[in-house]
Amino acid sequence: MERKYKYVTLFACLLAAVVVTLGAYTRLNNAGLGCPDWPGCYGFLTVPDEHHEISAALQAFPDSEIEHGKAWLEMIHRYFAGTLGLVILSIALLALRRQTEKPLPLKLALSILVLVVFQALLGMWTVTMNLQPFIVMGHLLGGFSILTLLTLLYLRLNNQFVFTEEPKIRRQSRILFIALGALIVQIALGGWLAANYAAPHCVGLPLCQNIELFSLESLFHLPVGAANYEYGVLPFETRLSIHFIHRVWAMVTLVFLGFAACRVVVAAQSDLFKNAGRIVLFLLITQVSVGAAIVHWQFPLHLTLFHNFMAAMLLIATVRLCYLARCKA
Repeated sequence: MERKYKYVTLFACLLAAVVVTLGAYTRLNNAGLGCPDWPGCYGFLTVPDEHHEISAALQAFPDSEIEHGKAWLEMIHRYFAGTLGLVILSIALLALRRQTEKPLPLKLALSILVLVVFQALLGMWTVTMNLQPFIVMGHLLGGFSILTLLTLLYLRLNNQFVFTEEPKIRRQSRILFIALGALIVQIALGGWLAANYAAPHCVGLPLCQNIELFSLESLFHLPVGAANYEYGVLPFETRLSIHFIHRVWAMVTLVFLGFAACRVVVAAQSDLFKNAGRIVLFLLITQVSVGAAIVHWQFPLHLTLFHNFMAAMLLIATVRLCYLARCKA
């Protein structure tokens, strides 16, 4: 039973990674409003394609234009997200059933379930509030949080793989958690950048063209009061400033996380910790390089999608390293 539970949790981790990637792909293709309602699409469980279905959809939503490609992207994302929700529900129910014998991490499983329910609400509000940036960023962070907590649950179920406790590594845990905090801030900044369609407003390396327009004050110009937020509503200088802050904090994250991972690799005695630190370093260097390449090649879609995916992989690799540094053999 416990082994099956681990397999279900691992499947949920992989499915969450797919859902996060599909969400990024949907956002990058400007398909977030591909279906103007929720949870269906123009009142149907699939994208309407028959003549009578299209007629009914246009009558129900006269201000919308059916774009089948975007609508299917949105619905496929919802199908996968819904499947993930059901898998997480099964994880929570199995944890509840096992409390009388060899208990499973119930609090963590229930926390993930609550987060999934809130994430579904954010998904609904994303559509009904026409891509309001605060909601879009929250939805993105919710997806990353679910993936992270599922990874943490899987790690807790596999404590037996930590064969040794190294005091030198435990002493690095504080700087590791500071670096993790810096990474979380960077991911949030990336979500805010994406939610406000700010990527193309800062071209050139290492500084933006028109960098003289950068203003800390403009960062407090919030996107509120619009009827529709698709393609962004903030002025050019605000979006340029958002993007530039994301770049600056990327360097801060590079320094903190790179330093912390290097200290683990140098101090570690076992291959377990050395390899965990090396994985973080590899993903970190790759992520920074991909970010620079995206700007250099003018924001190609698939490279930008890979940048989103790598952010998720870097986050769970860092969480794993922090967990290993803190847990006891």
